Amino acid sequence: MMQAGKVYLVGAGPGDIGLITVKGLEAIQKADVILYDRLANPKLLDFAKQDAELIYCGKLPNRHILRQEAINALLVEKASEGKLVTRLKGGDPSVFGRVGEEAEALADAGIQYDIVPGITSGIAAAAYAGIPVTHREYGNSFAVVTAHDKSKNGQPSIDWEGLVRGIDTVAFYMGVANLPYICENMIKHGKSPQTPVILIQWGTFGRQKTLQGTLETIAELVQREKFTNPAITLVGDIVAIREKIQWFEKKPLYGRQILLARTTEGNSTLAKQLSDEGADVIEFPKWKQTKTSIEASKLATVVDYDKILFTSPNSVQHFFEQLLDAQLDIRSIKAELYGVSSKSVAALKGKGLLAKLAVDMEKQGSLLIVGDDTIEQNEIYYTYEYGTHDTLITSKKQVDEAYFPIFLRMLEEAAIDTIVLPSSASVSTLYEGLKGCGIDKNDFFNNKKVICMGQQTRMMAELNQVSISTTLAYPTAATLIECLTTTREAQLVSLS
Repeated sequence: MMQAGKVYLVGAGPGDIGLITVKGLEAIQKADVILYDRLANPKLLDFAKQDAELIYCGKLPNRHILRQEAINALLVEKASEGKLVTRLKGGDPSVFGRVGEEAEALADAGIQYDIVPGITSGIAAAAYAGIPVTHREYGNSFAVVTAHDKSKNGQPSIDWEGLVRGIDTVAFYMGVANLPYICENMIKHGKSPQTPVILIQWGTFGRQKTLQGTLETIAELVQREKFTNPAITLVGDIVAIREKIQWFEKKPLYGRQILLARTTEGNSTLAKQLSDEGADVIEFPKWKQTKTSIEASKLATVVDYDKILFTSPNSVQHFFEQLLDAQLDIRSIKAELYGVSSKSVAALKGKGLLAKLAVDMEKQGSLLIVGDDTIEQNEIYYTYEYGTHDTLITSKKQVDEAYFPIFLRMLEEAAIDTIVLPSSASVSTLYEGLKGCGIDKNDFFNNKKVICMGQQTRMMAELNQVSISTTLAYPTAATLIECLTTTREAQLVSLS
């Protein structure tokens, strides 16, 4: 008899992926199956195993992807197959997350489960808008309230008098549609019409937006500004403190929505640096790599070259693993070693080998270029840049097609304004990913700022007919952030 698996009912937090708990992240990393909601940031799926099954359970207004009963049945089914299942829910699963229903279904089926709390949006979105939900001078009590229910008209049945008289600060979840009803009842039961109200949309994301008013004015403002869910509505005098202590919206890249073309597996340091400055960053495409098997006779020829150029840190790792498997002594290599990037040079130095950047490479002498199969795809570029050479393919790189529907859903919610091409290889890889998603590359690049991080990237972009806005004089994160936050041309080489 097959042993049953286990289910983790995980709160993904409010949006910013840094706000997930350590235990929640571990549950994502080890899961065989992940069922995730619309409000769970899809970037968290980057941490999943390469072969994990990803199932979207998201709900949009009037567009239910999976009904709750079907989700419950899936959790039982997958766990009964002996799999480790993670149910990823936005915010905290116990705060309007229906975790009780899912836990009951698992308990009835005899499936083991853990509930992993998360940071709920009513607290986190408020904090990112510069509003603590309690304060000694403004309010000592706080409540979270659902702004809709299963009634015919969707208007919640609430003890309005108790809420108004007993609670200083109230967070209504998903309350945009019922905002006139909420405001009317709070005023009717004793709350001052001048009580401050703020709506926080996509709280803790770089695309966070706020709309501020009073119980008397906010409904009209929402209609005029066409403000929509997902949003938290915060009501209380404490909202006034925001004018003094708001912080997130003051970050230099707040509001910028950036697509960072990804050429490697995993999350990049550059993406984190941009996010730390307030940007909403999508890394695309997602890759998976498989090592190739190199014939021993071909591997033995590496000793004949004057120069060996490594195109990535992964190529360094795979190359020396192949040497070890073939029992070739590293000391037999007499070539000068080079890396296309500083990361590749650092990877070689990590092996105890001195190396230089490709820009310092002499033209004379025989050259071997080591890397994945994108070398062959970009042969014109490598020949143009480095002249006559041989290649050694250490791995095959494939776009992870399982990420395509996730990326398309992210585009539905975001409005990309900037595309960053961090390396020459990123140009063709981004094109490949867009093609796999059925997106026309010219339409996608249209009306967006395109930044190339360095001259080699610019040349590759031009070969692919990319219209470039700016090329950084120095391909560093600091220069990129400077480019995105200032118009000082001293830091840039403009191609427009």
